[in-house]
Formats: sequence, C-alpha cells, structure tokens
Amino acid sequence: MRVIVLQGSPNANGSTARLVAEFARGAAEAGHDVDVVDVATLNIAPCTGCVACGYGGPCAQSDDFDGLRERILLSDALVFATPLYYYGMTAQLKTVIDRFCAANPEITGKRFKSALLAVAWNADGWTFDALEAHYNTLVRYLSMRDCGRVLGRGCGTPAMTARSAYIREAYELGRSLR
Repeated sequence: MRVIVLQGSPNANGSTARLVAEFARGAAEAGHDVDVVDVATLNIAPCTGCVACGYGGPCAQSDDFDGLRERILLSDALVFATPLYYYGMTAQLKTVIDRFCAANPEITGKRFKSALLAVAWNADGWTFDALEAHYNTLVRYLSMRDCGRVLGRGCGTPAMTARSAYIREAYELGRSLR
C-alpha cells in the first residue's frame, strides 16, 4: 500500500515530526511504501474560491499543489499530521486541504484509508474535540475510511513527546494499516 503523510507542522524537528517518524517506521516495517511530505516547505497558495476547477480540476493556480496532488492520487492511504494550533490544524495543512476541492471527485473516488496524528501542549480531555470533529467531517465528506488516530496530549516539546506513550502508539498505528 502507498501511504502519504501530510505533515503540517512548520517545525520540522518538533513533536509532530517525532510521531510521523514512528508512524512511518511502523508502516514501512509492515511493508508499505511511505511518502512523508512536509507541507510547510511547499509553495501552496490558499484556495481563492474562484471555482474555475469546477470542483474537479485542474486548479487555476499553478504552484506546488500540482505535484502534491499527483502524489496524493498515487496513494492508497492519506495521513494528516499536525500540532494543535488554537484547537485546530495548522494553516499550512489547512491550505493543502482547502485545495482538495480541485480534486474532489478523484479523492472521493479513491476511497482512501486515513489516519490522524496530532500533538498538543494541553492535556485536557477536550483538547482535540474541534480537530477531531473537523477530521471526522473530512473523512465523511471525502469518503475515506478512518484507520485510527494518535492524539498526543501533553506533548508540548519533542522531549515530552519522546517520553510519552504516543510514540509507541504512532508506531503501532503505522504497523496496523491494512
């Protein structure tokens, strides 16, 4: 299976990267081809809502999303990875997802498997409620099948994350993909 991980953290060596590395290690050990994309390094403009794509592409804008779209559509599983920024995903990841509108029929037609990897400094039980609601809506709207999530509460620094049980959970989630 081809797995693409959209890593949305602007901190390339942060807690999100730690979870992603362990998830990718587990998925690779399970025999999957893993493509980790640091979306914060890509030049992707926000969707303008022009609807020139007709919700089926191509997008009127020409930027790094063109190549990313191809990589996504070559995959079987789509993993969203993000630190929690004000109870949602990062702007970098949200910008990519907003551009999905130019590929809606192709994405929904693929019936991707999906997963969510997230970290937050906050450890309250409700910390991820809004992010999970958004993710659940994406899964439903894009006809994906959720394969699991790792929600790293109390992972405010890479050191905190490294000492947490979430590292192992991310690895196990990667290994469990079928």
